Amino acid sequence: MFLERKTLTEKLMEFDSFKRIIKSQKSKSLRKTFLISLGIILIVSFLPWTQNIQSIGVVSSISPNQRPQQINSIIPGRIAKWYIQDGQRVKKGDTLLQISEIKEDYLDESLLQRVDEQINAKNEAVSFYKQKAGTANQQENALINALGFKTDQLKNKLKQYTLTVQSESIAYVAAQNQFKISTEQQKRQQQLFDAGLKSLTELEQKQQYYQDALAKKISAENKYYNSKNELLNIKLELSAAEEDYSEKISKVNGERFTALSQVSSTEGEIAKLKNQFQNYKQRQSFYTIIAPQSGQVMQTVKAGLGETVKDGEKLMQIVPDDFEAAIKISISPFDMPLIALEQKVQLQFDGFPAIVFSGWPKASYGVFSGKVAAIDQSIDASGKFNIWVVPDGKKAWPKQLKYGAGTKSIALLKDVPLIYELWRQLNGFPPDYYQQSTNLDETKKDKK
Repeated sequence: MFLERKTLTEKLMEFDSFKRIIKSQKSKSLRKTFLISLGIILIVSFLPWTQNIQSIGVVSSISPNQRPQQINSIIPGRIAKWYIQDGQRVKKGDTLLQISEIKEDYLDESLLQRVDEQINAKNEAVSFYKQKAGTANQQENALINALGFKTDQLKNKLKQYTLTVQSESIAYVAAQNQFKISTEQQKRQQQLFDAGLKSLTELEQKQQYYQDALAKKISAENKYYNSKNELLNIKLELSAAEEDYSEKISKVNGERFTALSQVSSTEGEIAKLKNQFQNYKQRQSFYTIIAPQSGQVMQTVKAGLGETVKDGEKLMQIVPDDFEAAIKISISPFDMPLIALEQKVQLQFDGFPAIVFSGWPKASYGVFSGKVAAIDQSIDASGKFNIWVVPDGKKAWPKQLKYGAGTKSIALLKDVPLIYELWRQLNGFPPDYYQQSTNLDETKKDKK
């Protein structure tokens, strides 16, 4: 019977109408499947999708004094003693190593004492120069006083001789008048004698009177000119005394100014020596290198004793024990306009497993959240901008985070339909640039 049925089916397949019925049933099933799939695709395409910027970063700290500190040698020297080893934990102020001097200018162990002795010697020299200036000042005052006394004395003498000249002048005029009178009288007496009216005795008396008048005139004239000459000598003496004392005072003044100049010069040398003393003292403090912060010693670059180090050369690195973790992320200039302060960022730390759905942040598992705390305004050497992400307080970051650990970050932007995001990706368009303006509008609304 089975053979008969099969034969019947084969026979029915030979009819065209039967074939059309079978094909129509298959097409309905395919159409139904296609429509259901299309509906699912349409529904999924309009699901919300969070635009984002993905990048990598490293664990660091936003505070410079909490980052790993590189210990350098400020001065060149030779390693004399190590006090630590790699991996050792130190506290702030602990001695790390000791270096010794290698420059010949600083090899003297009593260098500070020598400089201090030079400073003391210069101070004594300043004292001597000040005393010399003081002595010169006293000499100047004494010379000024002596000049005053001398000029007063000569002025008084000048005044006396001026009066003497006046007196001698009057006496000389009187003698001239008397001589003139005696001359007239002698002439008249001679005439009278020649006329016989006067005796020879009377004539001789008049001649004697004439001789006396002539002698008085000559004496008065001599005294007058002598007094004038003496007055002139006094004036010359006064001028010479003033000139002499002025020269002496100028010389003493020059010595005083020389002493004061030596004082200033020596004080300048003292200041220079004091500067050298402090520099030498500060340099000796550099022989002992201490820890600037508490942490773990890493990456010592010198081995053994006796090795020389250059000024500014790296010796080791100290990683702080306690720090406030922050993520340093590099953003390309293409995505930089989309980043704003307080923007939400999802983080996945290396070594911590997570399931990440970049477009559906709420569906991700094992990720941590943060916010943008700072944005660099200049591009770095790699051609990217740096942003700093700190915890937002919702979920604590792992305590096991170490400096330099890697992270993957997802900066969350605007929510858009999935189909829009697919269209943007296919066309190579950037994410939504209206993020910034939206934030500005919200800020303006809050102010109102």
